[in-house]
Amino acid sequence: MSERRQVLLRVDPAVHDALMRWANDEFRSVNAHVEMLLRRALADAGRMPKQAAPLPRRGRPRRHAD
Repeated sequence: MSERRQVLLRVDPAVHDALMRWANDEFRSVNAHVEMLLRRALADAGRMPKQAAPLPRRGRPRRHAD
């Protein structure tokens, strides 16, 4: 797996607050939500690199239904 890069992102406080609320609604961190949105935008524009690693699985493992 490749090394993940850190990026400093400056955004308007109101935009950050909206992102935080949206991420919380979907049980994600702001960082994970921004990455998901960027990946979606790249895919929609046909610019997603083929060599990009999938998003890492986060959170608790799912329970198996018995």
